[in-house]
Amino acid sequence: MTSFGHDVYDDVIVGGGHNGLVAAAYLARAGRSVLVLERLGNTGGAAISTRPFAGVDARLSRYSYLVSLLPGKIVRDLGLEFAVRKRTVSSYTPVERDGRAGGLLVGGGESRTRESFARLTGSEREYESWRAFYGRTGRLAEKVFPTLTEPLPTRAELRARIDDETAWRMLFEEPLGRAVEEHFADDLVRGVVLTDALIGTFADAHDASLVQNRCFLYHVIGGGTGDWDVPVGGMGALTDALAIAARAAGAEIATGHEVLRIEADGRAPAEVTFRTATGEGRVVGRTVLVNASPRTLGELLGETEPAAPVEGAQLKVNMLLRRLPRLRDASVDPREAFGGTFHVAEGYAELARAYAEAATGELPSVPPSEVYCHSLTDPTILGPELVAQGYQTLTLFGLHTPARLFEKDNRGAREVLLTGTLAQLDAHLAEPITDCLAFDADGRPCIEAKTPLDLERELRLPGGHIFHRDLSWPYAQDQGAAGRWGVGTPYANVLLCGAGAVRGGGVSGVPGHNAAMAVLGH
Repeated sequence: MTSFGHDVYDDVIVGGGHNGLVAAAYLARAGRSVLVLERLGNTGGAAISTRPFAGVDARLSRYSYLVSLLPGKIVRDLGLEFAVRKRTVSSYTPVERDGRAGGLLVGGGESRTRESFARLTGSEREYESWRAFYGRTGRLAEKVFPTLTEPLPTRAELRARIDDETAWRMLFEEPLGRAVEEHFADDLVRGVVLTDALIGTFADAHDASLVQNRCFLYHVIGGGTGDWDVPVGGMGALTDALAIAARAAGAEIATGHEVLRIEADGRAPAEVTFRTATGEGRVVGRTVLVNASPRTLGELLGETEPAAPVEGAQLKVNMLLRRLPRLRDASVDPREAFGGTFHVAEGYAELARAYAEAATGELPSVPPSEVYCHSLTDPTILGPELVAQGYQTLTLFGLHTPARLFEKDNRGAREVLLTGTLAQLDAHLAEPITDCLAFDADGRPCIEAKTPLDLERELRLPGGHIFHRDLSWPYAQDQGAAGRWGVGTPYANVLLCGAGAVRGGGVSGVPGHNAAMAVLGH
């Protein structure tokens, strides 16, 4: 059985994903005794890099893949050896109109973007609306993003800080679809805007719950700019750096330790029971931080009330190509088109139809997705020989595919959906994507797909939900015991430090930071 350095730790952290590692590093640097217990044989959770294809020297960000919400403050505070790179193109969205292949390119300079809008829509109006809309969200981002690592503001305080009633109304009070339809007339442009409200979120543009608004908000405030950057070395470079920082500060990290239960009354130190390959053990923590979903936290605490259902809604596909495919729109270099976000079947009407079909239990007939090529911005994830031969990675993220669609036959539904999704991509290519795939050492094509049920099985994400549950507003509301930092539970010495905390979601480290601040009494 495992032998630890202390009988009683100041802090026991359940889960060695990036948020747990952030908390461990902060707490250990404050001189506290810290133990991290991780179920898997490695740290990192969903923010890892792996070589998924046998015998191929390509280290891919297998699950999480871009960085926007990670505050520079955390990188600086912890002295992380980690960097991101900007993408020169924000997005390219192919479309066929009047029998001609074209598309919308956003990026590469203002003049190119303006010209692309005019060529697509026939006027300057949509581009001016685009500039006004994202100018407003950009000003909002500058004010909201810094609050993520501060004590929770009240709703009134955040509203006053934003100081823009139009922005407040369109993002915090009315379904986002209303603002999209008021600002934009072109169906394709509307769809490109809406996609940021649907990443990992199954909702209609006019959903009265405003879950789509919350998703959109977190996608446009990152870094105070809304930019989505490429992690140099892959996502695993971040979590490797965090593990190094935590250990250097004195934290102990034990992988292969699955936590089974937490016994806590909120006053006395909590007892944590875990399982390893050799049996069960126990460890005591004055404080326990849980880097897992709220549903998992309830199960560990032995709560008998059934947790609210949680459901993810995405398809994740990783590919390695021998070359990038040629496009039907010959006016755009594939290196630019795939260097940013390549939107497929994401017109406004297409997104609405896909949602409606999935809501009735059917796989979308025209599956929407978005694709990007990490290796164009950061070739370090590929071995030198692959780089020399022109190999590239492709990451595809499919929308509107809720877990319920895979419950009867996960494997069969996955194959049908993958085939349909690639067919939509092929519609805009001058050659099938399968003709460009590399092959592994066993002669198999280098492509893998993950449904929500796959993510639930592999990562314990409830229902495959990449945010652990629906995203929250970044202010204090009826959160019960969430407390000053949004990480509290009904037990004073048990805190939630994962994506399901208030202001959690994405690769941010924010819940880990905030849980550490709560422990340290800040």
